[in-house]
Amino acid sequence: MKGQHRRALALGAGLMVASLLLLMLGAAVGSTRFDDLFALRHDPVALQIVADIRLPRTLGAWLAGALLGLAGAVAQGLFRNPLADPYLLGSASGASLGVALVLTVFGLSPTSTQWAVRLGITGAAFVGAVLAVLLTLVLARGVAQTLRLLLAGVIVGVVLGAAKDLLTIASADIMQAIQGFMLGSTGLVGWGGCAVMAGLGALCVLLAWALAPVLDGLALGEATAASLGLPLGAMRAALVVVLALATGTAVAQTGLIAFVGLAAPHLVRSVVKTTHARLLLLSTAMGGLLLMAADLLARWLIAPQELPVGVLTAVLGGSYLLWLMHRRAARGER
Repeated sequence: MKGQHRRALALGAGLMVASLLLLMLGAAVGSTRFDDLFALRHDPVALQIVADIRLPRTLGAWLAGALLGLAGAVAQGLFRNPLADPYLLGSASGASLGVALVLTVFGLSPTSTQWAVRLGITGAAFVGAVLAVLLTLVLARGVAQTLRLLLAGVIVGVVLGAAKDLLTIASADIMQAIQGFMLGSTGLVGWGGCAVMAGLGALCVLLAWALAPVLDGLALGEATAASLGLPLGAMRAALVVVLALATGTAVAQTGLIAFVGLAAPHLVRSVVKTTHARLLLLSTAMGGLLLMAADLLARWLIAPQELPVGVLTAVLGGSYLLWLMHRRAARGER
């Protein structure tokens, strides 16, 4: 146990150090190259690019990834399924439908930098994600039965996704904007978005950490968890709130980012076996590091052009999971 504790501490420290290094690197990566970052104070335009665009974007990528990593760990523990991801309760489809409705009704552009427009699109995505989760809870008749909740989430995701597609077909002029949201991007995250994600992220981490014992109990089976005297109904509901809030906050700021929430807990568990209290914190840090690294790669690979970060995370995350499945199959693991 002491060895695993030390490994967990070492992993956490390593993730934070790597994140700080990538944050500094994020100030130097972009369509415009600055050879000497320390001389930026003499160039107001370059200083504004770094301070108002690159740094909040890089930090925002870490915060969004951290929220998805936390949500992924919560989802996998709640459903006792290593393939569960943050979008399992229909939040992704709800957010996409919310954005499509706003774009159709108001004719807004998702690339606009006006704060009112950004607030409207961000709010629509967040509200859509939360309402989708609430609809899932209504169809599942609460959180008492995990399987029913899982199936309701799948149904809600399919139906709302179809509604978004129909709306997009009916209003063809929003198709490119919706596609941009579906591919995911951190390019428009500013300091305001970072503040929102940091505040709600801290709340989600505290709630999830306090609820970690119920995830440990559920890992042993529902009967065992109930025998421990845990109020499973109320704690499941609280975990669903954490899952919805973390996912909705991230999606509202960056669009749909694939595989980060699914891969982060797997990477942590491949390094250290620990309780859910530590797993949640480590998955949060791992998710932040993954999305920050992917964002830097998206900016750098074909510079001065950019790749959609959601596409890059899907390719890298999917490749990792395929390799992990192949390795387990070679070892004869289930």
